[in-house]
This record gives sequence, C-alpha cells and structure tokens, in this order.
Amino acid sequence: MQRRVFLKSAGVAAVSLAGLGSGNLFAKPAKKPNIVFFLIDDLGWTDLSCFGSEFYETPHIDALCKRGMKFTDAYAACPVCSPTRASIMSGKYPARLNTTDWFGAPQPYNVQRHWTRNKPLLPAEYKERLPLEEKTMAEAFDENGYNTYFLGKWHLGPEGFWPEDQGFDVNVGGGHAGNPGSYFAPYTKVNDLPAPKGEYLPERLRKEAAKLVRKDQKGNPFLLYFSMYSVHTPLQTKQVLKKKYKEKKKNMGISNEWITQSGRRVRGVQEHEVYAGMIEAMDNSVGKVVEALKEEGLYEDTVFVFMSDNGGLSTSEGRPTCNLPLKCGKGWMYEGGIREPMFVVWPGVTEPGSVCDFPVTSTDFYPTLLEIAGLPLQPRQHVDGVSFVPLLKGEKKLERKAIFWHYPHYGNQGGSPSSAVRCGDYKLIEWFESGKLELFNLKEDIGEKNDLADKMPSKAKELHKMLVDWRKEVDAKMPMQNPRHKG
Repeated sequence: MQRRVFLKSAGVAAVSLAGLGSGNLFAKPAKKPNIVFFLIDDLGWTDLSCFGSEFYETPHIDALCKRGMKFTDAYAACPVCSPTRASIMSGKYPARLNTTDWFGAPQPYNVQRHWTRNKPLLPAEYKERLPLEEKTMAEAFDENGYNTYFLGKWHLGPEGFWPEDQGFDVNVGGGHAGNPGSYFAPYTKVNDLPAPKGEYLPERLRKEAAKLVRKDQKGNPFLLYFSMYSVHTPLQTKQVLKKKYKEKKKNMGISNEWITQSGRRVRGVQEHEVYAGMIEAMDNSVGKVVEALKEEGLYEDTVFVFMSDNGGLSTSEGRPTCNLPLKCGKGWMYEGGIREPMFVVWPGVTEPGSVCDFPVTSTDFYPTLLEIAGLPLQPRQHVDGVSFVPLLKGEKKLERKAIFWHYPHYGNQGGSPSSAVRCGDYKLIEWFESGKLELFNLKEDIGEKNDLADKMPSKAKELHKMLVDWRKEVDAKMPMQNPRHKG
C-alpha cells in the first residue's frame, strides 16, 4: 500500500490569514468541509434505484442521494474511462490535454496489432498519462491544508504518474491498470494490495476507506477520492449475491430481451444477476463509508459527490446492463455512453431531494469543489470547468453556452471516431468516417431516435461551426486515413 504524509504548512498559513481577515487574531476560522468523492467505473445512467432501476438494489446510495441534489443531465467528458478521469483531476477537456482514449488503447503507430487495423481511419495519437505539469485537484487541496486520500482505480499513467505523484498523500490500490484482473484475491492488476486468497475487492477497499475516515485527522479536513474498480469487467460477484438476483429475476418474471441499436445487439432489460450483485457490493461500499463518517461525527461536515466515469456497458463484453431509454452505452458518443448518474450532497446548502436538469460535465468538479471548500480557484488550470455552485444553491442555469466531446478513436464497444456538442436542448454528433452529421433534440428525444440534421440544416450548420471552432481552440488531434483500408 502506497502511503505518503506531508506537513501541511500551506494549511497553517491559510488558517492564519483567515484569522486576520476576520479582524480578530484569535478568531477560530470556519472549519473546511470534508469532501468524499465516489467515482464509479462503467456505471450506467439508470443503474441506480434512485435513477430508475427496478432490478438493481442501491439503498445506501438512494438514501444519500435524497439528502442532496440529483443531476439528470450530467456528463462524462468522454465515453471511456481515462479521459474522463483526467478531466476530473485537471479541469480540462481531454481534447485539450490530448488524453482522448483509455490509456493502453492502440496508437496509430501500433494499430497493426489491433482488431481495428483495417478500419477506414487510423486513430489520433494521444498521451497515455496525465502530465505532471498539470496542477491536479488533489494538489490544489493538498497545498491548502487538506489531507488527500485516494483509493481504487487510477489508470492515469505508468509508475511515476500515480496518485502519490499527483497530489495524494495516500494511495490504496491505484496504479496503471484499468481493471483489477480479478475481484477476488489475488488481485493480479491492483497495485501493491496484498490480500488473503479469496478476499473480495469491494469489501477490502471499503474497509480501507473507513480506516482513513477514522484515522487521527489532527484537525485537518480531508479529500477522500474513492474511485472504485466496480462495476468494470471482469463480471464477478459473490455467490450469495448472484443467487439472490437469480431468484429475484425469477420472482419478477423477467427474462433476457435483446434489441438492436446502431447495428449492435443490446440488452433490452436490466436482469444480469452477476452485474446486479456487483452493483449491490458497490452500494454496500458507499454505505460503509457513510457509516464510518457518522460514527466519527463527521457526517454533517462532509460534502458528498457521486459520479460515473462513462456510460454503462451495453453493446459488447457481456453487455451486462441496459441503458434505456438512452441509446447505446460505453464507447459511444450517444447519450448512453456519456450521460451519467450524478448527485451532490452539501449539508445546509443543497435542498434535500432537489433535482437539476441543467447540463454539467466532469471538468466542472475542480472549480466547484474548490469553491465549496472556500479555497482559491485555479483559473489557469481548470480552464474548461465551470463551477456549478450556483446550481447547488438553487439557481436554474450557468453562464455556459455549450459542452463538447472529442473521441477520435474506435471504441472496443463499437463506437467510431467522432466529436459532439450539446447546446441547450440540441446535440450534434459528427462522425469522422463518413462526415455525417446527426442532430437531436434531447428534450423531446432523449433516445436519439430522430435525426433532425436534414430537417433543420441551419441548426446543424450552427452547431457544427461551433464544434469545429472549439476543436481549433483546443488543438484537438484528428484521425487520419488508413492506407491499409480497402474500400
């Protein structure tokens, strides 16, 4: 287990200045809130009971969600994991960072060994690490007196670019791997996490998280970034949970149903008993962390964030979940690949049970959490993030015109190189193989069934120009023609 401890000299300075600012040298500064960020891997938009699932059970997450604000139109910055994770840490779009694919995906110079080698396009070249030059969200909190803890999946670069190199005092299990290899010990891909044979990873990580919550804080607030490996493949759960959901499926009278979306066979109903067991184990992890906070008297002083890094896995690799009414899933530029279950609990500020439908994205967490904590913003760093604190306080909108995506790669799940923009209710996708534009009104057509590009050419042209101008601004890398392609 990787652990580092720093002296919090920056925090001491901040406390002194806070006292001076109040006009009383001996005034006790207001306590900074703790931040607990739950980032789930591959969790679909409707994979929680509080987001509409009737098969999966998430009582702990549901209870937490009721205390805060649920975001119905929250987005990951990319339909695959590493780019979104980089966007959270940096406050920048993956296209600006040139971290546009999951780290380990083929580059144009080695694609000859990959199944996409004969596709019409070569993928754009990308960086396979979060540059150390970026001042991460963890570093911003660390230098302002916060203890910073990381647990779980990192997948943001090789050794030397791990959490302990990017601002986290403690790293439990985070390394280069994108999945654990196995959810039962020995964990073949989890960095430096020895365990007795057969131990279940979600249970181990939640125990480690509870330990960090309970440790002597020495008066410092903390940022706990619990980035779970769940519910990424391999599809594995405890037998007792598999049996439970197999029986539930039988009692509900549901069976496997298949539909077709974009030429792919897609699960049409949530009924996968192993995946359901993985979701329950993930929910139990959230519950145990919340329980530890309550026992330590920290629950009311803690801000909670819950988010997924990309859409649910629905078009390949077991197709374990169903994202309906959204189209497709992980690896696709349609809503199923980028729209995420998200909520924020800010005690005393967010109205319990409130719902926000204004679009936000993963780049926004950096400035938002700094503002919540009363820490200095880093405008030169989180250039693509917009603080959504006004939404948490009850405002209806932010001063932002559009949200952008750029994925110049072929996804393992069937998606093709593309870019997209959402402006108001409209979303435009540009597919690079054909140059085809698709336009959807998401308010009226959340399932993206009705392409309006031919019916509304002026709107399509307007959004396409916006998208092209944005790509130029961020210097987005584009795919190239593949000389191996025949056709």
